[in-house]
Amino acid sequence: MRNLSTQASIWTPVKKLFVIYLGLAAIFFLGRLGLFVLYYDRIAQSGTEYWWTFLYGLRMDTIVASLFLLVPAVLMLLLPSKLGRLGTFLIRIYLLFVFLLVIYIENATFPFFAEFDVRPNALFINYLEYPKEVLGNIWASYKLEIFISAAMLTIFAAWFWRKTIGFFDSVYDIAVWKRAALFLPIFIILFIGVRSSFKHRPANISDATYTNSHLVNEITKNSLYAIGYAYYTQKNTEFDVKRYGKMPIDEAFQRMGKRLDLDPKRCKIPFARPVESHFVTSKPKNLVIFVQESLGAQFVGALNGKQGEKGITPNIDRRSEEGVWFNSLYSNGTRSIRGLAALSAGFLPVPGKGVLKRNKSQKDFFTVAQLLKPYGYYSLFIYGGEKRFDNMASWYYGNGFDEIIDEEKFVNPKFHGIWGVSDEDLVERANQEFKQLYARKQPFVSVMFSTTNHTPFDFPEGRIELIKGEEPHSVKNAIKYADYAIGKFFDQAKKEAYYKDTIFVLAADHNVRVYGDNLLPYTMFQIPGLILGQGVEPKQINRLSMQPDILASALDLIGIKTLYYPILGHSIYENHKKNMSLMQFHQMYGLRVGDKIAIIQPEEAPVTMKISEGQRLIETQHDIELEKDVLAFVIGTNELYQKQLYKPVTPADCN
Repeated sequence: MRNLSTQASIWTPVKKLFVIYLGLAAIFFLGRLGLFVLYYDRIAQSGTEYWWTFLYGLRMDTIVASLFLLVPAVLMLLLPSKLGRLGTFLIRIYLLFVFLLVIYIENATFPFFAEFDVRPNALFINYLEYPKEVLGNIWASYKLEIFISAAMLTIFAAWFWRKTIGFFDSVYDIAVWKRAALFLPIFIILFIGVRSSFKHRPANISDATYTNSHLVNEITKNSLYAIGYAYYTQKNTEFDVKRYGKMPIDEAFQRMGKRLDLDPKRCKIPFARPVESHFVTSKPKNLVIFVQESLGAQFVGALNGKQGEKGITPNIDRRSEEGVWFNSLYSNGTRSIRGLAALSAGFLPVPGKGVLKRNKSQKDFFTVAQLLKPYGYYSLFIYGGEKRFDNMASWYYGNGFDEIIDEEKFVNPKFHGIWGVSDEDLVERANQEFKQLYARKQPFVSVMFSTTNHTPFDFPEGRIELIKGEEPHSVKNAIKYADYAIGKFFDQAKKEAYYKDTIFVLAADHNVRVYGDNLLPYTMFQIPGLILGQGVEPKQINRLSMQPDILASALDLIGIKTLYYPILGHSIYENHKKNMSLMQFHQMYGLRVGDKIAIIQPEEAPVTMKISEGQRLIETQHDIELEKDVLAFVIGTNELYQKQLYKPVTPADCN
C-alpha cells in the first residue's frame, strides 16, 4: 500500500496537465514560427494583419492539445493510488507517443508545404494508400529531412523518458476522492478547449481563415487538426457538402444550367442532350487524349504573357500553331483524378474524394469509352505507372474501357523511375498500339497519362540539354523531358497511316504546384491545351475554358453526326460556349466569370473577389447571384454523383 503524503497539493494534477499543454503549445508554436520565417517575404506582401496568425493559431493548437490531455486527465484523476505505478507508466507511454507524433507531423509539414503550399490535408491521407510510390518519392527527395527528423525524434524520446522519471508520482500521493473531485471542472475546461467557442457551433478549421491570403491562413492552421479534419470530412461526405450551404436541387441544376448554357431537363438524364457535329464525315476519326501530369502554363512559352517561359517546351510551342490552341484553359482541380475525370468523362469536381475513388462511380458512370463503344470504337487507357494508383484500374475498367496498359505490361522499358516507366516508353508503346489497331481497321479511343512531371523528377539521361542553373532533377528539366517525349510522339505519329484519321488532344491534368498568396490562387490553375490532327484548322481560343470543353471540342471534330452525352462543357465550335471556369482548391470552390471570382468554402460566408492589376484578388461587393451559382455547382455535382445521374445516354433518353 502506497503511503499518502500531505505534502502533495490538490492542484498538483492541474499543474502537471498545464505543463503538458505548454509543451505541446511550444512545439506547435515553433512549427508555425518556422513556416512564418521561411515564407516571410511572401507574407509581408500579403497586405494582411499577419501577426494575428499566432493568436488564431494558438486557438487551433489549444483544440488539439485539449483533446490530447483528456487521457492523462482521466488517468491522473480517477485511477486509485494503489495503481499509481501503472498510471505513471501509462501516462509516460501515452505522452511519449503524442509528443513524437506532434514532432513528426510538424517536421513533415515543411516538405509538404514546400510541395503543395498547404499544411497536410486530405492529400496527405490519400498518399498513405500507396506506400511503395510515396516512400520511394520521399526517400529520393528528402533524405536530409528524414535524417534530421529521425535524429530529432530519437533525441527527444531519450530526453523525455529520462526527464519524466518520477514526474507524475506525486499525483498519486493524493487521495483518489480528492482527485476525482477535480475531474468535472477539469473535464469542462478541456471540453471548452476542444470546442473553443461559446457559439452554437464549435470552432473548426475555417476559424483559421481570417485573411484573404491563402498563405497566411494555411500557416495559422494546425497540421494535426487539418489531417483529422480532412479524414473526418472524407468519411462524412454528405455532411461535408451541407457545410457549404443549402439550396434546393432544382434550383442548383437551374443555376448550373444557366452558367453552362445547358438545359438540365432536356433529357431524362440531367444536362444530357443530342449534339450535332460541325465536321460530319462518313468515316469518323479516332481519338487520342494525351494527359500530361502537372504541366502548368508558366512553363509553356506559347502561352506568352507574364507566365510564359521560353525554351522549356519547344515541341508544344511549335505545335500550338498547328491546331486549336487554348490560351485561357484552366484546370478544374489540383489533383490528377480531377483532371482525368474532366478529360475522360467531362465531369466537374465533386466535393470530397474524386469520382475515380468513390464507390458509386465505379460502374455506369459516363466516359468517352462508353460514348463511342456503340460506334465500334476500341478503348485503351495507357499509363506508365501502376493502374491501381488512385483506383484508376477499377474506374476505367468499370466504365467502358476495354484495355489498360500499365507499368507491368511494358517489356524492357528504356527507363524505370519511382512512378513508373518514362514518358518516352509511354509514347512509343502507344504508337505501336495505334498502328496495330489501325492496321486491323479498328476505330479506337485512348487516354494516355504521363508520369514524368512528379517529384523526384527522374527521367533518362542524354535526351535533353539540361537547363543552366537548374538542378538536373528539377521540375523545369522534367517538363523539358516531357516536352521531348511529346515531340517524339507526334513525330512518330505523323509518319504513320493512322495520323490522318485521328484527332489528338494534349492537355494537363493540373499545374505542378498550385500555390500563391491569393485566397484562391487562380493563376496557378492555368494549363496548356491543344487539339490537332490532319484537317484541323489552326485556331487560337482566348475565351475562358475548362477541361470538359476540351473533350466536347475533340468529340465534335471526330465527325460523328449526332452524339448524346451529359458532358458539363461545350465544343468551342458551338455558340453555347460560356466564358467561365470552375476551380476547386482543396475544400474551396471558385467560379470565375470575366474578372470576378465567387469563392465558397465550408462554414464560411461566400465572398466575391475581383481580379486587379498584378493578378491580385481584391474583395469587392458581393455578387449574390454569382455566389449562389458557385454553391449550386457544389450541390449539383454532388447530386449527380450521389444519385448516380451522370451516366451514359441513349437517343431514347432524349425523345
